[in-house]
Amino acid sequence: MTGKPQDAAPRQQLSLLDSTCIIVGIIIGASIYESSPFIASNAVAPAVKLAAEWREWNQQAPLSAEGDAAVAQAAIAGVWLLGGVLALIGALCYAELATAWPDAGGSYFFISKAFGKTLGFAFAWCEFLIIRPGNVGAIAFVFAAYAMKLFAPESPSAVDPADVKATYSVVPALLAAAAIMLLTMTNLLGLQIGKWTQNILTLLKVAGLGVIILVALTLSPPENAAAVNPGGDGSLGLALILVMFAYGGWSDMSYVAAEVKNPAKNITRALLLGTLAVTAIYVLINIGFARGLGLSGFLSSSGVASDVLSARFGPWGARAISLLICISCLGAMNGMIFTGARVCYALGVKDSLFAWLGQWNEQLGVPVRATIVQAVVTIALVIGFGLRAGGFKSLVIFTSPFFWGFFVLVGLALIVLRDREPEVPRLFRLPLFPILPAIFCLSSGYMMLSSIDYVSKNLAWEASWAALVMASGFAVAWVRSWER
Repeated sequence: MTGKPQDAAPRQQLSLLDSTCIIVGIIIGASIYESSPFIASNAVAPAVKLAAEWREWNQQAPLSAEGDAAVAQAAIAGVWLLGGVLALIGALCYAELATAWPDAGGSYFFISKAFGKTLGFAFAWCEFLIIRPGNVGAIAFVFAAYAMKLFAPESPSAVDPADVKATYSVVPALLAAAAIMLLTMTNLLGLQIGKWTQNILTLLKVAGLGVIILVALTLSPPENAAAVNPGGDGSLGLALILVMFAYGGWSDMSYVAAEVKNPAKNITRALLLGTLAVTAIYVLINIGFARGLGLSGFLSSSGVASDVLSARFGPWGARAISLLICISCLGAMNGMIFTGARVCYALGVKDSLFAWLGQWNEQLGVPVRATIVQAVVTIALVIGFGLRAGGFKSLVIFTSPFFWGFFVLVGLALIVLRDREPEVPRLFRLPLFPILPAIFCLSSGYMMLSSIDYVSKNLAWEASWAALVMASGFAVAWVRSWER
């Protein structure tokens, strides 16, 4: 059973620039500032150890300090390049699906078409109630923390309420909710305002990252620049998990596929340009961090971008990075709000139970009801979980198995639909089929299993809540299947 068809529907109004800015804006959030040193430590330690063992096994002299530094820099660049390659493979999988079926539902449509409406509904339910509000809310808390740091430098810089003093416990949640509300209102003003807000925020964050890269690469390296002291054995697996988290967001392009001009070319171009641009930025900025601060300074830094700018501009550098992170977070949030509402809208169009969400405002060019409901759910979770110490962070972590599990299903959907419906015109055909979708499924499966392993070792009531919501989604989908 499907919802009542609507006269108004998405129109093709997004250019190649708009589409690319959506991808870049969503992918680049705060991870590059927060987790780069930790990722580097986990990549460098095993690489240096392996190089030493290899030379010992071949009866060669140990590497000099400069040699260890070269190995370390190669490991740092390599793990980010590997993440970029895996993200690019995933983007290419989505390119074939999105150009063959440029539907507003994206992953929801692909999973439904390949595996039936029950699984498709389960995805939409989880995306609507857990994954989307969890991700938007998490970035909103990062924004709140750095907004506090920008206007009150003496305030705590933690991005999670678990690390904030009691006197600040309410402020981050209120700032996060206010940011979500403001960006939602901006999107409700119309597609043109929403997309230009995204374009401007994305261009500002890319320009800011360009400044950081330029400053880092032109700083005079410290005297001990070649010293390598990562500490511990590290874990390439953990490094890759965090890298893939930093690359997350390119799949949102599929949710606005129905609104892209010349989708046959621009969807694929946007996915390629966006993913490659982010990969180049991530690799260059990490090389810059390692060069400008020295390897030891990079690996031990608690505020790596701030350290780089402070070295050149003094105290103003810390304020500048706080502003840049705020802009970066707003860009990622706006992109996810923009695209996420399309999933709610698609569910309303295809299922009569949620037909009230399938209303498209032709004059504004946005799904008004879906956008508002998405904001209400997100703010409710931010307030409900964010006021509890560590609650919101736990919620996001415990939803990761569902997030990566559905990616596995999308990869399998590509294989199933290529076999089942070969006659459908594919304006872009994924090369090296089925090797590349298999790599996408395996990498997503690895992330899913790693997330499950983490959840099993860190059980909390948020995990039960997420599982309950997911189970209720399957239950509703099963009941709906009997009505069809």
